[in-house]
Amino acid sequence: MKAVKIAAHAVVTALVVSAVQAAALKPLPPKPSVGDIVKESKAADWRPLDPENTLYMDLPTGRVVIELAPTFAPNHAANIKALARENYFDGLVILRSQDNFVVQWGDPDEQNPREPKKARKTLKGEFTVPMKNDTRFTRLKDVDGYAPQVGHSNGFPAGRDPKTGETWLAHCYAMVGVGRDTDADSGGGTALYVVTGQAPRQLDRNITVVGRVVSGMPLLSTVARGPAPMGFFDKPEMQVPIKAFRVAADVPEAERSKFEVMRTDSATYQKVVEAQRNRGGPWTKVAAGHVDLCNAPIPVREQK
Repeated sequence: MKAVKIAAHAVVTALVVSAVQAAALKPLPPKPSVGDIVKESKAADWRPLDPENTLYMDLPTGRVVIELAPTFAPNHAANIKALARENYFDGLVILRSQDNFVVQWGDPDEQNPREPKKARKTLKGEFTVPMKNDTRFTRLKDVDGYAPQVGHSNGFPAGRDPKTGETWLAHCYAMVGVGRDTDADSGGGTALYVVTGQAPRQLDRNITVVGRVVSGMPLLSTVARGPAPMGFFDKPEMQVPIKAFRVAADVPEAERSKFEVMRTDSATYQKVVEAQRNRGGPWTKVAAGHVDLCNAPIPVREQK
């Protein structure tokens, strides 16, 4: 009798295990994708770029659109606009493309560099700002290895530390930073770079981050890698010329690029993040249940 009970228990256990295994292999139920959510979004979920804080870098291959983040780097944002308005970057070049890291532009002539006319050549580093300055932060619930809290502030990935009361922009793909030397205050915006590889978050709070490329990343990420150390080009013919570098507000309206960024403080954007955090559909077998700050997409669309 005891043997019969044991055998029956074994059968039940086997059935339970089989059911669990079958459930694990069963496709997850359909969930809306990021594309589905974007398609169903409302006009109020989007904001236009501010022409006064938008830059156009025109290359032979097309236009790169950069949104500045004056909340996080007010002095550098103002200085970069001043550089653009005195045509500092016009005729300079993309001089560096380091694999899985950054693309950088500026003056390749280190011995006799171009000097700004009225703009500043160097500024005090703006690596962090007080949290009280940022009123648009929306926190992600996911943990992060580089900051106690992470989230988005009006379309920019950011970290913050409530203990120190500081917040900062994160070095995610497409973020734009200010090149500097060893001295923390040796940059000012005459050399800029964009992250083109795996997010180098170890640079957070060590370099001033001024904004994000919202359009034109393929024009930068496909630049041929430089053969010299750190990806610098060792031949002038490898450099990519900058045709023009302008503040959008200074460009005739008919010539402006009309982009909108999804409001990262909207309920719709939280759905976008959740769709990335827990992907459904027949292809996904195991939902991650987690999203990295730099893998939380920030939708951008162009208005015709």
